[in-house]
Amino acid sequence: MEETLTTILEEEEEQEETTDQPMPDVPQNPNSLASDDASDSHSESESDSDSEDESQQKVELQTLETELSSNPSNYDSHVQYIRLLRKMGEIEKLRQAREAMSLLFPLTPSMWQDWAKDEASLATTQPEAVAAIEKLYERGVFDYLSVSLWYDYLTFVQEYDPMVRDCLPAGISKARNLFERALTAAGLHVTEGIKLWEAYRTFEQAILLTIDESDIQAKEKQNQRIRTLFQRQLSVPLVNMKSTLQAYKAWEVEQGKVLDVESSDLDGISSHVATAYQKALEGYNARVHLEEQISRQDISDSERLQQFVIYLKFEESSGDPARVQVLYERAIADFPIASDLWLDYTRYLDKTLKVGNVVREVYSRATKNCPWVGELWVRYLLCLERGRASEEELAAVFEKSLQCTFSTIDEYFDLFLTRADGLRRRLSFTGEVGDYSIIRETFQNASDYLSQHLKNTEGLVRLHGYWARLELNLGKDLNAARGVWESLLKICGSMLEAWKGYIAMEIEAGHINEARSIYKRCYSKRFAGTGSEDICHSWLRFEREYGTLEDFDHAVQKVTPRLEELQLFRLQQESKSTDERENSSKKKAREKRRPGSDLTQEQSPAKRQKDAAQNPKKAYGKDKAHEPNLVETNEVEEMNAKIDNENSRNEQMKDNYGKQQMKDSTPGKTKVYKDQCTAFVSNINLKANSEDIRKFFSDVGGVTAIRIPQDKFTGKSRGLAYVDFSDDAHLAAAVEKNKQMLLGKRVSIARSNPNRNKKDNSRSDGQREHVHGADHSSTAGGSATQKHRVDNVPIKGKNTFAVPRAVVKPLGWTANEPKTEEGDEKPKSNDEFRKMFIKK
Repeated sequence: MEETLTTILEEEEEQEETTDQPMPDVPQNPNSLASDDASDSHSESESDSDSEDESQQKVELQTLETELSSNPSNYDSHVQYIRLLRKMGEIEKLRQAREAMSLLFPLTPSMWQDWAKDEASLATTQPEAVAAIEKLYERGVFDYLSVSLWYDYLTFVQEYDPMVRDCLPAGISKARNLFERALTAAGLHVTEGIKLWEAYRTFEQAILLTIDESDIQAKEKQNQRIRTLFQRQLSVPLVNMKSTLQAYKAWEVEQGKVLDVESSDLDGISSHVATAYQKALEGYNARVHLEEQISRQDISDSERLQQFVIYLKFEESSGDPARVQVLYERAIADFPIASDLWLDYTRYLDKTLKVGNVVREVYSRATKNCPWVGELWVRYLLCLERGRASEEELAAVFEKSLQCTFSTIDEYFDLFLTRADGLRRRLSFTGEVGDYSIIRETFQNASDYLSQHLKNTEGLVRLHGYWARLELNLGKDLNAARGVWESLLKICGSMLEAWKGYIAMEIEAGHINEARSIYKRCYSKRFAGTGSEDICHSWLRFEREYGTLEDFDHAVQKVTPRLEELQLFRLQQESKSTDERENSSKKKAREKRRPGSDLTQEQSPAKRQKDAAQNPKKAYGKDKAHEPNLVETNEVEEMNAKIDNENSRNEQMKDNYGKQQMKDSTPGKTKVYKDQCTAFVSNINLKANSEDIRKFFSDVGGVTAIRIPQDKFTGKSRGLAYVDFSDDAHLAAAVEKNKQMLLGKRVSIARSNPNRNKKDNSRSDGQREHVHGADHSSTAGGSATQKHRVDNVPIKGKNTFAVPRAVVKPLGWTANEPKTEEGDEKPKSNDEFRKMFIKK
């Protein structure tokens, strides 16, 4: 048998080689010694080469066997192992390897064809051998849709089955059943299904030839069978429909009808056949473009898969479930491990067919192709339950699913719950007598497996709660139900839901004292969030509804100190949190007041006024050279607000303000900008960046730097920009672009000159350019506007000690003498100082 298989493989290799190779030169004298020596040398070299190849194959074979023994799930190693065994002619090992792989993975159609071909080459004379090969074909057509595999199967049966070959009634019936199965599975394949239709017609026509000419009735019956096949095929959208129509017309002519075979019209054909043909032709024309897209070889696999999805949506909209199913089968044959494709396929079958062997078989193949998808296993179990599968089959599928590796623990959780649901329904509603211990064992396995992964989660509480209810209601075992809750408390004792579920079960069962004892065990425990308070209040409500007065008083006695303790703890935590927030705020305030930060100028007028009203010290801050204590009156606030409103409308003050925002990265140091050749641009779109402004001035040229001031708090653009140019000529050209559009807004462009504000003349260029080392938020170091505020403040009353010395100089004060004021001989207490602030 090994020699036979080796011969087949050699013939296949010879067929694969090109036939246009030049023939080797034939020696003129075949009897010459030189020719004999060359021939002997060539034979020896071939023998040595074969020996080396054989030893190399053995080494490779041993390596693959070692790999598969350590990792049976390696698909590629299985394929290589089978290919090598087939090449070496190791028949028994090859059978075992193929069987081992088929248990783990679905084989491709080509692998099934090779297997069947190898077995057919060894023995086809014995009936049991033919039956074994037919089983191989059956297994092959189950895995994937393949027209070529079905065609080989049909051809093998017609050739090697004696009853079919001799056209015996039993053989004819067997062949017809097989052809009908093939048409159901792949007859709607648009591009390849025609092969099966034509093979079926050829078979029926061969049977017609075996009927005796005198048996007119039998011949007429067979002719009608062939006519029906033609008409069925013409009603299906397939390739070459016009040629099929012509073949049908030619056949009818042979039967005595007068038809124009060459024409494509439907004259002489029955109306129902013509209508069905026209409809099928329209369907084919609607699918031609889609067939071309899924058959393209110049696109990637992901793009082809997407084209299949588009095609599937079209078929689903047409409303023919058979066509949708065939197209899904074609798609998964090309993309067998596309899990989303299997999920969509099974979901469609659940919606349209719901029950039946078809759906069950699809789920079986789906879980075999994509065993790592937990949802497929869950829906497989539900499908088996709908189909009234036996407990043995359900248990086998469930056990097989647990051997798979899923990506999330939730998939295992859902799988256990699905199995428990099915067992509960079987015992509760179907009337079948079952053993409750199966449910208990399932939950115990789930708890053992999931507890380490779902500790202190709602999912684990849900699982045990479900288990405990079934123990109580189906198992009729209260102690077992309590044992479930107690085992959960050992794992999730810090979860309030676990205790409340245990208590709820006891109350539902009417065991009030047992529920009370659980409250006593858990009321003093610490739970997350407000759980500790909740369990205390829950105990009080429980005693109000179920307990006596003594029980209620006892609960109050226990719960009250616990609630006080918890309240004190909450207050401490809130105080600690408040302190942390205040410290954080103070830290931020100190960072804002550090040298180089002009807090007063950076804040808006409304913000400064609000801060001054709420916290005078914070509003004015402390300077290293001055330490004022200023009490602002309502008159001062109103006057400062008016000044701020006037300044906010001054366009040139924006220029000054923007310049003060250009800070160097070194704390306490301001970067110098003389603006000798700078354009000030305003009304800029807030989305504009430096690149947009540079493009705007690209026709002018000469741009050396661009600065966009940003808001300190939001970090967004203020709608202003400073553009430095290399010389005055470029600057003048840039100013001429005034009022032009930039990103949808008409910008204003002027030569930058912050010194033209007369109120700011007190600061010379030298003052602006020196390095600032003091705090800019102090009153003495403020701008002219700030001086204008304080110089006009009317000082009234005796409490002038709280006014900065820069504002009020008491009578008799000199630089060398400390001032003495009435009423300031004795330091004031905190209460007196507070009353002074709120007196008015």
